[in-house]
Order: sequence, then C-alpha cells, then structure tokens
Amino acid sequence: MDFGYEGKVAVITGSSKGIGRKTAEQMVKLGAKVMLVARGEAGLKEAKEEISRFGEVDYVVADVKEDAAASQIVEQTVEKFGRLDVLINNAGGSFAKPFEEVSVSDWEQDLDLKLMAAVRISNAALPHLKKQGGAILNLTAVLGKTPPASSLPTSVSRAAGMAMTKAMSKDLGKYGIRVNTVCIGLIRSEQIEEKWKSEAPDLTWEEYSRLDKHDVPLGRIGDTEEAANVITFLCSDLASYVSGDAVNIDGGSGHAL
Repeated sequence: MDFGYEGKVAVITGSSKGIGRKTAEQMVKLGAKVMLVARGEAGLKEAKEEISRFGEVDYVVADVKEDAAASQIVEQTVEKFGRLDVLINNAGGSFAKPFEEVSVSDWEQDLDLKLMAAVRISNAALPHLKKQGGAILNLTAVLGKTPPASSLPTSVSRAAGMAMTKAMSKDLGKYGIRVNTVCIGLIRSEQIEEKWKSEAPDLTWEEYSRLDKHDVPLGRIGDTEEAANVITFLCSDLASYVSGDAVNIDGGSGHAL
C-alpha cells in the first residue's frame, strides 16, 4: 500500500520521544524525510541515531514558545531537504488543576505552548505548503471535547486547538492543504509510566495498563505506536479527502464523537 510519503518532507515538533518520535520513525520508514524538533539536544541526537537507520532524518533544537523558533525550524528544514509537505504540531504536556488553583501565568504559558506555538509554526510553514499542498496535523486531547473537573488550563487549550483546526481547514483547503487533529486519550508516555511506578510498582506494565480504574472500554492504555499509526495515515495521501476532522485515539473512553 502506497502512503505517498516518498520524497515528502515533514516537520514534527516535540519529537525527541513519545508519539512524535514514533510518528517520525514510521514516516521515515515510508520514504519521508523528517525534521525532528525539541528543546533538548540529547534526546534529539538519540532519536536521530535510531531513526536514521531507516532513512533521512535531522533535527532542530528549538523552544516552540519562542517567537524566532518557528521561522528557524522551517528555514532549516527547507535548507536541508528542499521543501515542506507535512507539519505535525505535537509539542505540549499535561497541566491540569482545579480552576481556583490556576494562575494567570499558568494560563498564559499553557496557551502559548499548546495553541500559539502551533499558530506561529503553521504561519511560517504556510508559504511552503501552498506551493504543492500538504497536511497540518495538530495534536489535542479528548478532554478538550468534554472537559472534566480539575482539567484546567489544558482542556481549554486543547479545545482551542480543535476550533483552530476546523477554521484552518476551511481557510486553507483552497491551497490543497488539509488540516486535522487527533484527540489523545490514555496513551503510554513517560508521565504515565511514572504514575505506574509510583502507584503500582509490583505490577507489570500490562497489568497496570488493564486496571479498571483507567475506565477504557477497550480495557487497556494505548501504545505510542497506535497513536502514530493514525497520525501517519491522516497525513498521508491515503487520507487525501479528510480535512477539518477530529479523530479520537482513546480506546473508546471519550464521551463525544
């Protein structure tokens, strides 16, 4: 099956580990050239060394919250690989507290990382994507659709990312640019592994993953590769008529379509 990645170039933020790194690996295996982006060079070097066994990959050390980072990332990518076809806005983290415990500074930092960083780099990438069309994918979260208690500010930032995705898809479709989001649920990550080791060190990962308390209809926490599979598909030519969509990757745990 041809995903259409041969000769294409992708930028993936937050890609030194987790979902971003696994997505980069999958795309490179399918023929894409990928620019990894993260703040820490050590993790990027390790990721590049691992992924370069399968094809062309490089990295940019950048903090996507900084104004100059967006143009730096795009310029270095085009200088290195000659074009840009796919942008995956994956940088982010989980910051969730009750409303009364969230400071104004917390709000500003969370929105800057999860929303405005994607705005900046999407703007920087747009002139290149307009040349031949392409795909932008924003990672958000299921809780942005139905925010639970004590989920601020991250649920609001993610909801804003979904709204931005839909509006962008309407504006950019005329250039052949597709814009989608994946709404992440419980997916294995360093943060979840830390909870496992602190809450249930006597359990194996498989046992911890399947605890009833996670309340996942499919009965387990998802793997990073399962999230990367969906992202890789949505950014590929196989999804050429999918735009403005929000796809849950949550094992059925979300309460909204």
